[in-house]
Amino acid sequence: MDNAGVSKRGRSTIELIRAAAGPAVALLVIGNFAGYAIAGPNGLLALGDYRRQIAAKSAALAKLEAQRTALQHKVSLLDSRHVDPDMADELVRREMGLTRPDEVIIPTP
Repeated sequence: MDNAGVSKRGRSTIELIRAAAGPAVALLVIGNFAGYAIAGPNGLLALGDYRRQIAAKSAALAKLEAQRTALQHKVSLLDSRHVDPDMADELVRREMGLTRPDEVIIPTP
């Protein structure tokens, strides 16, 4: 009888382990996903860094857009259909070295 009782305990322990294995694996998987959601490269803790990067990129974009606008204005002054005479004179004299020492050339934006 003692052997029968031990074998019943053994079976019940194995059955208990088998019954707990599924939920334990599920908890491990859920815990893994939760960990990545909080501390992963795209998690909640990385959100502040993303906001700083967005602010820096926005500032760089604004600077580049200002440069682009200035270049578009300069290109419009040099359009072959209607060249701005002052701009053409300034560029030709600067590139050819035809400015006098007492002249001041004020570049246009």
